[in-house]
Amino acid sequence: MADQSAAVEAVHPPDALLRVVNPALKFALKSPLGGPLSDFMLVSFTGRKSGKRYATPVSAHQLDGSLYVVLEAQWKYNFKGGAPVQVSHRGKTRTMRGELITDPAAVVDIVERLALSYGPKKAQRQMGMSFSGGRLPTRAEWEDAVGRLKIAAIKLS
Repeated sequence: MADQSAAVEAVHPPDALLRVVNPALKFALKSPLGGPLSDFMLVSFTGRKSGKRYATPVSAHQLDGSLYVVLEAQWKYNFKGGAPVQVSHRGKTRTMRGELITDPAAVVDIVERLALSYGPKKAQRQMGMSFSGGRLPTRAEWEDAVGRLKIAAIKLS
């Protein structure tokens, strides 16, 4: 159950919806159809421990000319120490390197700047989060959320 006093909470679409939408997104993002879907990208990587291949549609975040994934999901740890990743974005697929960023101050800076650039409504949708009162969180609220939800960023370069 969500903490009612928390200013930021993670929000995920229902599993049933993801089972329908994710395969279509995976197909579209790897094709020329992916061009207009610039808010999303497909990250394909190999699990560090399992050796299994994964392809995950995620929101594409652009900041200072770099692409980022912002997430609290456990698969982020596949990028600890850096890892190769195939990124399908805007209809093109390229090999990149994903670097996990877990330093709280750095993550707070990234999420705060992204949210500010989007505005409250789009930020909630793009970042998979809900903000108390529909307003942008304060820096202190981001600091709480990053620590409590274990939010991290993956920088793709």
